Amino acid sequence: MIRVMLVDDHPVVREGLRGMLEAEPDLTVVGEAGSGEEAVAQARVTETDVILMDLRMRDLDGVGATERILADNPRTRVVVLTTYETDADILRAVEAGASGYLLKDASRSDLAGAIRAAARGETVLAPSVAGRLVNQVRRPSTQSLSSREVEVLALVAKGLTNADIGRSLHISEATVKTHLLRTFGKLGVSDRTAAVTTAMALGLLP
Repeated sequence: MIRVMLVDDHPVVREGLRGMLEAEPDLTVVGEAGSGEEAVAQARVTETDVILMDLRMRDLDGVGATERILADNPRTRVVVLTTYETDADILRAVEAGASGYLLKDASRSDLAGAIRAAARGETVLAPSVAGRLVNQVRRPSTQSLSSREVEVLALVAKGLTNADIGRSLHISEATVKTHLLRTFGKLGVSDRTAAVTTAMALGLLP
């Protein structure tokens, strides 16, 4: 059985999702949370394979909750399930380590299939979301570094390892690697030393 947690601040949404998923013979809902903070707390005490995560919630949003959950347990798979598909939302979720990004108009079969794929370690994206990511990758790499990328690179400059950086920023090591890879692409470099040197030369690091 694939153990699923539902995270959404609308009880009626969670109830609908539970009904859909428990109709599947290989899926079982083992927990629910109505906020990001609740999700982090639940994930620490509940053995879960896949978490369906809403983005916009009180206290702590889905991206923040994803980062903290994966920092505690990198093996957990988080699939964002939301009504929002802006470039910024998608990129923030992917950078946080989400294994997938689906929209709430997904059918039951598509949702169940995505959960199974995520549990196998695959990345699952709604077609429109995949198109947006492709367009983002195709854009020129002259864009500036995000605040998180600067934070990661500043710690690299201090000699910290990826694991040390993850602990310092309360994110998973995989998320640190994602930030570094995006930074390398933006700066047109292939290693940590060159990234730090180039960022300093461009005035991106103090």
